[in-house]
Amino acid sequence: MSGHSTIERPPTRRAAAVRPVPAPSAPGPRRRNRLSRLLNNSVVQGVLILVALVWITPLAGLLLSSMRSERDNASDGWWTALTDPSQLSLDNYSALLKDSGIAAAFGNTILISVPTTALVVAIAALAGYAFAWLEFPGRDGIFLVVVGLLVVPVQIGLLPVAKLFGAVGLFGTITGVVLFHVAYGLPFAIFLLRNYFAGIPREMLEAARMDGGSEWRIFSRLVLPLGRPAIASLAIFQFLWVWNDMLVALLFADSESQPLTVALQSQMRQFGSNISVLAPGAFLSLVVPLVVFFAFQRHFVQGVMAGSVK
Repeated sequence: MSGHSTIERPPTRRAAAVRPVPAPSAPGPRRRNRLSRLLNNSVVQGVLILVALVWITPLAGLLLSSMRSERDNASDGWWTALTDPSQLSLDNYSALLKDSGIAAAFGNTILISVPTTALVVAIAALAGYAFAWLEFPGRDGIFLVVVGLLVVPVQIGLLPVAKLFGAVGLFGTITGVVLFHVAYGLPFAIFLLRNYFAGIPREMLEAARMDGGSEWRIFSRLVLPLGRPAIASLAIFQFLWVWNDMLVALLFADSESQPLTVALQSQMRQFGSNISVLAPGAFLSLVVPLVVFFAFQRHFVQGVMAGSVK
């Protein structure tokens, strides 16, 4: 027997099996889901763009009207400035700021808004920490009273507080307006910061106390940095509310302490329908809170959401 014989092996089942070629099928669920998500995103984006246009259009109209002359505003609409930018100038703002009454009212608005915001934030932070982490008699009952004050409308306290301020000599002063805003801003501020501070892990505070930290040191070095989002959101909220307020200032402020909102309202009768005067004043009153809000909106959203769910 010469040479090597080749032994043929029987074909295996895997090799012998014939694999069918899959036929092309219709789009699967994954493709349909992707198309559905794309359509949903397009719809959401379209709605958001529409909402943004609805919100921005009056603001753009106010800005363009404030930069046009009285004759241009009387002859045609503000949208014509988009095709004819030569209509725009800062003369209206220059004339408005030269008005001593408006300039004084703008300064009064700052003197009212800034101290009010600082006092509300400082007092509410101290009270929120006390209600959250300090043990003292009647703590829960006092906090329930503070929460109950949230449902008291501002209008109920206008007349009694006006009589009280008149008796102590604070009626018609910036101090009186500031104290009223502080008193009615504290319930919500304390409620917000207390809920936020209560979410801080207890172990962290106990570790700080075991290391010899005093309550003031724990509050200033630990609680305040951790509560920065809530404190920032509270400051923005309080500042916007006080800056745009007209009801309280209209009652408690006199002609020398009135803020910008009251000054513009009181001059509407004098200027009538002169939009070249009212538009720049309204936009001047609007631009400051807009800048503050958009600069710190991230802290505003984080703080309000965190304080509301904890």
